[in-house]
Amino acid sequence: MKVKNKPKILVCMSGGVDSSVAAALLLQAGYDVTGAFMVNYDDKEALTSCWRGDYQDALRVAAKLHIPLLRLNFVREYKKAVLDYMYSEYKKGRTPNPDVLCNKFVKFGFWLKKAKELGFGYMATGHYAKISRKLKVESRKLKDFEIKLLQAKDDNKDQTYFLHQLNQSQLKHIMFPIGEYTKDEVRKLADKFGLPTAKKEESMGICFIGEVPMKEFLQKKIKSKKGKIVLNGTKEIIGEHTGVPFYTIGQRIGKEVESRKLKVESDSQSLFVIKKDVKKNILFVGYENDSELLKQEIEVEDVNWISGQKPKLPIKCEVRLRHRQPLQQCHCEAKGNAERSLRRGNLIVKFSNPQKAVTPGQFAVFYTKGMCLGGGTIK
Repeated sequence: MKVKNKPKILVCMSGGVDSSVAAALLLQAGYDVTGAFMVNYDDKEALTSCWRGDYQDALRVAAKLHIPLLRLNFVREYKKAVLDYMYSEYKKGRTPNPDVLCNKFVKFGFWLKKAKELGFGYMATGHYAKISRKLKVESRKLKDFEIKLLQAKDDNKDQTYFLHQLNQSQLKHIMFPIGEYTKDEVRKLADKFGLPTAKKEESMGICFIGEVPMKEFLQKKIKSKKGKIVLNGTKEIIGEHTGVPFYTIGQRIGKEVESRKLKVESDSQSLFVIKKDVKKNILFVGYENDSELLKQEIEVEDVNWISGQKPKLPIKCEVRLRHRQPLQQCHCEAKGNAERSLRRGNLIVKFSNPQKAVTPGQFAVFYTKGMCLGGGTIK
């Protein structure tokens, strides 16, 4: 159904199939669509800018749809809000999620602010998520909507995990046109619209940086510092690592370990990172059944509640500790005084079933009945 008043909307076009279809759908619906390609990272040491190929694809899509395409630069903002924070967290031995930070501060922070400055009423992206707007209060002068972030139709592609830090004021000006479609359906729509990105493969790398090994990327800013690999429990030194920040909890350890130092009956078993001692530069490893690799409860800090309203604790809900993990039943309660705990944004999360390889610095995201409630950082 066509939109009558054709509100102006800025569609963030990455050069991928998802954002291309998002733009085509909005145009088909009658919106006044302008595309925008955002430059967020540029490796000066590389022979050519990593974003050039994607920009060319976005230009081709915009030409096909007969819409203008802006090119906006946010390299400085991305470095400060995402990269600097990411390096800082890794140095502390934590494992941050750059995609969550990028969405909170860059895409729906700096990008959205620029869209408003340019006179656009809405900004749209190719995220797999849905938004529900329900009128709460209506009068001659005021319309107040409660906005909910809902899981996408495609469970496998749902990206609400990465969007859980958004708030009501941000969601008020956002659209996710492909949230009602599966990835296969999006591909078919791209074919139907004749988009040049219909067959383009997905990029699975670091947000805006590409498919670069994380360790290789981190070593540009974090110096390698060799240290001991210790077998958890026996405290036996069994190898040498290249730097604690380059490893994450639950990571499988291979060539760094001198298997000859282990007991013969254990040589065939895989070893995993159990915990890290950043100050002493020690990596503790163990086997898959190590009790310290399982957590019955965790502390989560700086929790963002999408509704803007803090819930009454305790609450029962579902939680996801990493993207695409099946939702887990949990019980959230206050740490100490309930009022103070909510004010500080801290929670104790108790799982119905113990969770494996819970990683400090990652995010715990809460859900109920298909709605994303929000989430916070695992301490």
